[in-house]
Amino acid sequence: MSAVVPAGTSAEAGGTGGAGGTGGLGGTGASATAPAPEQGAKPGGRRRLTPYWLLLPAALWLAVFFVAPLFYQASTSVQSGSLEDGFRVTWHFANYTDALSAYGEHFARSFLYAAVATLLCLLIGYPLAYMIAFRAGRWRNLLLVMVIAPFFTSFLIRTLAWKTILSDGGPVVAALKSLHILDVTSTLGLTGDERVLATPLAVVCGLTYNFLPFMILPLYSSLERIDTSLHEAARDLYATPATTFRKVTFPLSLPGVVAGTLLTFIPASGDYINAQLLGSPNEQMVGNAIQKQFLNVLDYPTAAAMSFLLMALILIVVTLYMRKAGTEELV
Repeated sequence: MSAVVPAGTSAEAGGTGGAGGTGGLGGTGASATAPAPEQGAKPGGRRRLTPYWLLLPAALWLAVFFVAPLFYQASTSVQSGSLEDGFRVTWHFANYTDALSAYGEHFARSFLYAAVATLLCLLIGYPLAYMIAFRAGRWRNLLLVMVIAPFFTSFLIRTLAWKTILSDGGPVVAALKSLHILDVTSTLGLTGDERVLATPLAVVCGLTYNFLPFMILPLYSSLERIDTSLHEAARDLYATPATTFRKVTFPLSLPGVVAGTLLTFIPASGDYINAQLLGSPNEQMVGNAIQKQFLNVLDYPTAAAMSFLLMALILIVVTLYMRKAGTEELV
């Protein structure tokens, strides 16, 4: 005995069954419920080009104010001639060898002073950054403002202040004399018998002070990211504070150490203000020699060659340092 199927039911069942039987590829019901093609479509060409349009101003800025001057300086470094007759590109690469042989001592002194100042900044800045990150509490923001406070005045004024601090009749020199520290530093060749100004120590002090914030800020940023629960876990494993620092804190802060040392060493290598204001002709750095060639001697090819030599040497030192540090993360 067959069942009676109401009218219209078979059509609906057939439509549904057709959709199901064909896996949703056929039938009126499937096409009615399928998503619109625009929902799954890829972004248009204009949307794909948006990041490049956003990068265009920065690319133009770098091209106009960095690449173009660099190219001009490169062409100047291989020129020959004089200021009266004019300079022409003659591919005179002897400018590089002459600059290195004539001012090799300036290059060596610049890297030595920069390395010493960087080491002092690390020794001074790491404890300060550690204290601000883990011990400052509600005073953290105030201490950070104090770190960047030197930036509120010009680089020149800060260096001139050190010239006053280290003056011959100032309290610093008097204290060093009373403690007989000048006797030791003068024996080492760092100061004179009765003065600190116009000595290597004065130049290094100026470099250390002026570039110390560039060390503290990356160190603080790296230390502040460390999860304090790691310190608690180390204490639960009976680690001493020294072991916790050596095994946990310092390895996790290495990106900040690398960034801080680079941000200190690179500008300190090319600095000339500290050596000019706090040193004597015996403490001149390569930046002073480049300035002299550009502004006084007016030997533009030699000055440009010295600039490129400094940039190349810094690049080599930074590359070797990055490989030795074993990290390329800068922040």
